[in-house]
Amino acid sequence: MEKDEYIYGTRAVIEAINTGKNIEKVFIKTGLNNELYQQLISLIKENEIAFQFVPLEKINRITRKNHQGVLAYISPIEYTSIEMLLPLLFEKGREPLLLVLDQITDVRNFGAIARSAECAGVDAIIIPEKGMAQIGADAIKTSAGALHYVPICKVTNLFRTIQFLKDSGIQIVAATEKADKIYTQGNFKVPVAIVMGSEESGISQSILNIADQQLKIPLFGNIESLNVSVSAALMIYEAVRQRN
Repeated sequence: MEKDEYIYGTRAVIEAINTGKNIEKVFIKTGLNNELYQQLISLIKENEIAFQFVPLEKINRITRKNHQGVLAYISPIEYTSIEMLLPLLFEKGREPLLLVLDQITDVRNFGAIARSAECAGVDAIIIPEKGMAQIGADAIKTSAGALHYVPICKVTNLFRTIQFLKDSGIQIVAATEKADKIYTQGNFKVPVAIVMGSEESGISQSILNIADQQLKIPLFGNIESLNVSVSAALMIYEAVRQRN
């Protein structure tokens, strides 16, 4: 881990939040409870920052310096608001092509997906605040720098965001092996958000329930699934093929 990817110490993290730094996630030692802790928790909740209570050993593995039981990851990218971006895309006369990632926890998969998305001209990648791969040096490197170019929208509630997209005229396309239709039979010429889930658990059922299209990538070998980054690239470039 690069040393500038995190800051430590309760006051330092409080100051970072107050000055508007992009905090990816905060680790707090289990059982910590003092006046500064209460101030930190209030700020974290007020700013909707992801946090996790962890054993002291986990923080010590990252740094042995005087962290006081608090460590925060700093995001190397600036996040974009999908609520602000979407109207701008429509104003420019674009048919938005969005990518939604549900529970993609592997950093290398995330970076590879971002690389394909940027190359294909995807307008934005939407990710959940929790249950998502860390955006750090490894993700940036695997993406070949794509994470600095394609807008990344981090949201607190993925289901609500997808409902917002539907209400805004975006077709929701879910990539799932449960589908009857093959991905080349889907309609990608309309404004569309492609949803990809993790290789382990797939897309959340609540999101599948509101998808406008469910599509699958056919498999003919003995292995039951493709790598999610490969699947995402196939879906994205099917949209590019249809639009061009």
